[in-house]
Formats: sequence, structure tokens, C-alpha cells
Amino acid sequence: MQDARVGCWALFKVFSHMAIQGFGGVLPFAYRHLVERTQWLTAAEFGQLLSIAQLLPGPTICNLSVMVGQRYAGVAGGFSALAGLLLGPFFIVIALGAAYQGLAHHPIFVNAMRGMAAAASGLILATALKLALGMLRGTALRARRAVQVALLAAAFVGLGVAKVGLITVVATLVPIGFLLFAFVWRKP
Repeated sequence: MQDARVGCWALFKVFSHMAIQGFGGVLPFAYRHLVERTQWLTAAEFGQLLSIAQLLPGPTICNLSVMVGQRYAGVAGGFSALAGLLLGPFFIVIALGAAYQGLAHHPIFVNAMRGMAAAASGLILATALKLALGMLRGTALRARRAVQVALLAAAFVGLGVAKVGLITVVATLVPIGFLLFAFVWRKP
């Protein structure tokens, strides 16, 4: 599906804007820009593309940018979105790397880094909650919702608590989810 209103320059600008804001992680900003502001994706589409992006090799946000760019402006759009995502942070990291050498042990700088880490964690948690609520909001049947919550909880426990590898969790939960949803959807 391509939207004529979304060209390569628009993709570059949106992904540049989210990347420059995304200290500590771009996914919360990607959700805000792609779902809430531009409405290029629904919450469900964002979740689906994010799932695919996580399964592919490489950084998730890079994979997501290429998929969104390609969806709206073909191969050139994929390159534009990826370039927008990477160019700004590249130059910022070069500048910060040079400054870091002189500031690494300064107490104000150390405390600022701790604050940024806490803020980044909060942003990631907020995005996870938005994705979960968006996924559950569209579910009509109670049994379907229960399956979604069970899979979400199993993924959280596997990855966050038990520290099981991503591939193992996905390889386990995808077939289970497929079987559970096949059973639940068959019921009237």
C-alpha cells in the first residue's frame, strides 16, 4: 500500500525528527510519530511491523524504518527513511564522543547520564503499555483477549524475568499463539 502524500522527503524528515529526539531509544518516538501524529500506521499495524522488525537481523528500528519507507515510497522510500533515521544521530554521536572524553568523570555529567537512563526506561515502558492496550482494545471476544494477555505475559516473563533468549521465546510462543488463536477463532 502506498500513500501518494508520503514521499521520500516526508519520510526522511519524520524519521530524522524521531531519531534526533530518541535519546535512549527511538521506539517510543516512532510510535508517537507513525501512529499518533502522521497516522501512517494504526496501532495494530505498528505492532505487526514491529514484530517482523524484531525477528529480522539488525537493529529493530532500522528494520522498521525500511519497512515503513518501502511501504509508502518503494525502495527509495526505504533508503530515505533509513537515512533520516541514521544521519542526525551519527553526527550527534561524533560530537558527543569528542565531548565525552573531557566530561566522563564530571559529577554533573555522570548524574545527567543517570537521569537520561531513567527517562529512557520510562519511555520504553510507556510504549509497551500503549502497544498492549492498543492490541487489547480491538479485541471483541473475552477468550481472544485472554489469549492475547497470556501470550503478552508469557513473553514478558520469558524475556524480562527468566532472561530466556528472544529466538527461544518467539519459537515457543508463535506456534502456541497460532494454535490458541486457531482454537479460539473457531468458536462462535
